[in-house]
Amino acid sequence: MGNRTPLAATLAANSISTAGTSLTLIGVPWFVLETTGSAGRAGLVAFCATLPIVVAALIGGPVIDRIGRRRVAIASDAVCASAIASIPLLHFAGVLDFWMLCALMALNGFAHTPGNTARYVLIPDLAAHAGTTLPRAASLFDAVSRGARMVGAALAGVLISFVGAETVLLLDAATFGLSALLIAAGVRGIRAAEPRKAEAPVSLRAYGSELREGYAHLLSNRLLLAIVVMVMLMNGTDQGWYAVLLPVHAEAELGGATAIGLLTAMFGAGGLAGALLYGAVGHRFSRRTVFTVCVILCGAPRFLVAAVTGTTLPLAVTMLLGGIAGGVLNPILTTVVYERVPDRLRSRVSGVLTAGCEFAMPLGGLAAGLLVEGAGATGALLLMGGVYFLATLSPLMFPSWRTLDDAPEAETGKAAETGKAAETGETADSPGPSVEPRVSSPAPSRPSPGP
Repeated sequence: MGNRTPLAATLAANSISTAGTSLTLIGVPWFVLETTGSAGRAGLVAFCATLPIVVAALIGGPVIDRIGRRRVAIASDAVCASAIASIPLLHFAGVLDFWMLCALMALNGFAHTPGNTARYVLIPDLAAHAGTTLPRAASLFDAVSRGARMVGAALAGVLISFVGAETVLLLDAATFGLSALLIAAGVRGIRAAEPRKAEAPVSLRAYGSELREGYAHLLSNRLLLAIVVMVMLMNGTDQGWYAVLLPVHAEAELGGATAIGLLTAMFGAGGLAGALLYGAVGHRFSRRTVFTVCVILCGAPRFLVAAVTGTTLPLAVTMLLGGIAGGVLNPILTTVVYERVPDRLRSRVSGVLTAGCEFAMPLGGLAAGLLVEGAGATGALLLMGGVYFLATLSPLMFPSWRTLDDAPEAETGKAAETGKAAETGETADSPGPSVEPRVSSPAPSRPSPGP
């Protein structure tokens, strides 16, 4: 039996941080709509919040390895807590200008991405340290994250109605602080969490070389590249949905912020059920078949239902069923990517994957705001839903997806050796399993289809 404390602490920290991010995901757009009344400005804030995520992911992989995953996770949460808390505090003081809101959300996005990546890339090593299997740890990571989003979304809708969006943002800041404390106290004695000795002296040339390794690995694998392109389009339209389309639809048709919390929580509840279901029985079925069916059902229907109905119940049912389908996706993608990326490239490739998957998110929020003002809410919903649907047809159209069921022998062998080391009590932190974390985010903070 291994030591499960580091894995449990990381799962708890990630869950608390994710729940807090759900508060911001709902609280900030509602705050902008309340204070400005402009869907375009809500889209602009979403653009400012997500563009730095892509930038940080593009350049952050080697930094995480040099500084250390544990230190990066702690520092990231500390900066995010300060940025988010500053929004309501400046508002209460009467000095919050719109540009300040955009800047603080940009800082939050830039700092949040390295912390998410640092926690995420530790999962294979923490699973080995705990003596559990990688697929089980991957499913658990996704399940608790989705459960946290569900709880956070439900709380956000209720709290906004009773205490206002400003107080909700203060609560989010507190969750970042608690996440930092859990990592600081619980993740100790894990070699993979500490700074790695640089393979070359610190310099721009060495940094660029390390960064290029991550890009080269992604570009050499057609399946990973296909995953990134598809999830990029899904995340872009999802950002438009959560940052603009759903708040506008809820304000005009569904009665306010409580409906946003309910609908997001329904999707989260479905996602939790889907992730747990796949973790229990998913290994019995073809990955490609399950993934293809679920990815088509997970997102596009909600855009259509919102466009043709002005009541909450049909959309809530659609969100629940879509969440169940969406909950199956990340465990599959997580396992596939873990199998195809060696440990020494884990942070670098994860950063590239995150950047690729979230590349369209800044444009998604901005486009949704402009579409609402130019084509109306219904037109924007139909147009962005169409983009989402076309993206999810990728597994049916491109040959690279046929390898989704294949586990590279070299990678599988290394993973088996890691499991054996864990069973015998040996440390598996280095070299660790030859695997890599999931591609999707969540929520806008990580690359993952769906909230």
